Amino acid sequence: MRVGVVGLGMGLHLARWCRRVGIEVGMVCDRDPARLSAALARIPGAAGTDDWRALLDAGLDGVVLANDFDAHAPLAVAFLERGVAVLSETAACVDEEEGRRLIAAAEASSASYSFAENYPLMPGTRLLRQAVDAGELGRLQLVEADYLHGLSPEALAELTGDPDHWRGRIAPTAYCTHTLSPILALTGAWPVEVSAFPVDEGEATTAVVLVVRLSSGALAVSRFCFLQGEPEGHWSAVTLRGTHAMAESVRAPGERAWSVRIRREAWATAEGTAAHEEERVPPRLLLDGAEVEREREATVLLLQGWRETVERGRPPLVPVRQAVAASLVGVAGARSLREGSRPVPVPDVSPGAGTSG
Repeated sequence: MRVGVVGLGMGLHLARWCRRVGIEVGMVCDRDPARLSAALARIPGAAGTDDWRALLDAGLDGVVLANDFDAHAPLAVAFLERGVAVLSETAACVDEEEGRRLIAAAEASSASYSFAENYPLMPGTRLLRQAVDAGELGRLQLVEADYLHGLSPEALAELTGDPDHWRGRIAPTAYCTHTLSPILALTGAWPVEVSAFPVDEGEATTAVVLVVRLSSGALAVSRFCFLQGEPEGHWSAVTLRGTHAMAESVRAPGERAWSVRIRREAWATAEGTAAHEEERVPPRLLLDGAEVEREREATVLLLQGWRETVERGRPPLVPVRQAVAASLVGVAGARSLREGSRPVPVPDVSPGAGTSG
C-alpha cells in the first residue's frame, strides 16, 4: 500500500506511523517550504510537492489529508473521484451542504473514505466498548466525554492568537469530534439536537459544553477544549451511565489513567447485598513484538484499520456518515451558541436519510 500525505504538521506524525505499520509513504505535500524540506529528510524515498493536485495522478492507493482543519472535504471529494482512498484527519466538513457532497462522493467512489478519528480507539474507550457490547451497563442513559487541555494563559494566547491560522477561522464548537466520535461509537446512536454553552461568558470562548440528544433517547455531554484539569489519558475521559451500571475512565496519574472503573449498585449484583466495583486494565498493544506507548495505541490501530480497509475491503473504522454526523454537531452547535444556547437540530445523515437536505 503506497500513500501520500497532504499537510505536514500532524501529517508528518501520521506519515511516520504509517511507515511503522508497513504502509509506504510515496509522496508528501505542504505549502511551507521549510516544513516540506524537514519532512523529506525524515521520510526517505518520498517525493515532495507544494501542490496537493500533484498527488491526484501519482498512482497512490490512498492519501492522508492533514491539511487545514476547515479545508478537508474539497480535497477528499477530489481524491475519491479519482479512486484514491482517503484518510481524513479532523473535521469532515464545515456545513451540511459540504457534508452531504462528501457522503455522495464517498458512496459513489470505487475507493473508501475513513475518518482519522482515533479517540474511539483509546485503551480505556476500547474497554468501555467491550462492557457496552456485553450488555453490562444496560441501556445507556447519559454519556459524558471530555477533551481538555490545561494550558497557561500565555500558551493559550500563543496557540489561538494568530488570526490567519485556521484556529482563528473556526467556530468554538468546531473541534468537537474528539468527544462526539467516542460518544457515537459507544452508543451506536446518531445526534438529533444540540445546545451549546460557553463555559465562561466573561471571556473569549475557549471552552464549550455541548448537550446532545441522541437518536437512542440518551443524553450526551461533550466538554472541550481549554480548561484546567487535563485528563492524563491523552486529554480524554469518558463516563457512561446505564440502567444497570456505570463505567468511566479512571482519572488518575500514570498507567492507571488508561484503565476504567465499573460500578454496579447492590440491587444490580447477583448477590444483591453489596455494590460491586472494579478497575479493568487494557492489555498492552504490540507492534513487531514491542509494546506500543499507551498514547500511541489508538494511532496504530487507526492506521492498521485503514490498511485493512484499503487492501482487504474491510469496513472503515469510522465511515463517512459517522464522520459527517460528528462534524455537523459542531456546525449546529455554533448556531446554538450564536442564538443564546437554544436547541438546534443536527442534520440527519444516518443511513436511509439520503444525501440531500
